[in-house]
Amino acid sequence: METLLPRIAIPPGPVDLARLMPAAAEVWLEIGFGGGEHMAAQAAKRPGVLVLGAEPFLNGVASALRHVDEAGLENVRLLEGDARQLLLDLPDASLTRVFILFPDPWPKTRHHKRRLIQDDVLGELARTLKPGGGLRFATDWADYADWTLEKLIRSTDFRWTAERADDWRIPPADHITTRYEQKRLGDCAPVFLDFERA
Repeated sequence: METLLPRIAIPPGPVDLARLMPAAAEVWLEIGFGGGEHMAAQAAKRPGVLVLGAEPFLNGVASALRHVDEAGLENVRLLEGDARQLLLDLPDASLTRVFILFPDPWPKTRHHKRRLIQDDVLGELARTLKPGGGLRFATDWADYADWTLEKLIRSTDFRWTAERADDWRIPPADHITTRYEQKRLGDCAPVFLDFERA
């Protein structure tokens, strides 16, 4: 596993996706992949998709490397660092799907400025997602779900795909539950918000 990280690391600077995986049919991104279970499982189901992951915590990256190594995945590339920089380095309209699953909720009002979902990040997500591309946000904090929904509905770049309450109350068919999600550390049942790039 010592040689695995250099081989699958996303190099700093502008990202050349064709160089990372020349035959990739699509490019997906998971922001804050935690232990990497969801990211690795999605990559295993879709070997033709290049799956990028960004995680600032070394323990999460180490866990993800273990999942990638054990499954023999060739289609995962990782960044140990801030996904906001990775978004800036990605080409326009290069992503087909983005997952933001159970990010730090920063529940205190004075810390809301630290939340990942901010207007500048949504602008970069809109720039990097292809038209029709999907953005999935999940949280088990009611206030963060409301915060995110308000910001994304206000944006003309995204369309909320929910048609009924079960669309955000029941995990989507392709969702993979992680150990963190099972801990139920938030103040509500998990909320799944799926959006489409307009």
